[in-house]
Amino acid sequence: MTSADRFDWDLLMRFGLGVIGLGPSEFWNMTPCEFEAAVKGRLGQLSDVAPFSRDRLDALLQRFPDGGSSS
Repeated sequence: MTSADRFDWDLLMRFGLGVIGLGPSEFWNMTPCEFEAAVKGRLGQLSDVAPFSRDRLDALLQRFPDGGSSS
């Protein structure tokens, strides 16, 4: 197993216990999906809207270019 294959358990525990406020038994009894839902809920990511794709950004840049006239 390489270091890239390992979870950063320290980071996960600090976030779960410190930021979300889980107790140790709650943290260790959660499934990865439950933990992900808790993290998304804590960070305000309540929808599954995909982030901007490069194509979507390019379309917006064409529609609303920088350097428009200032009034």
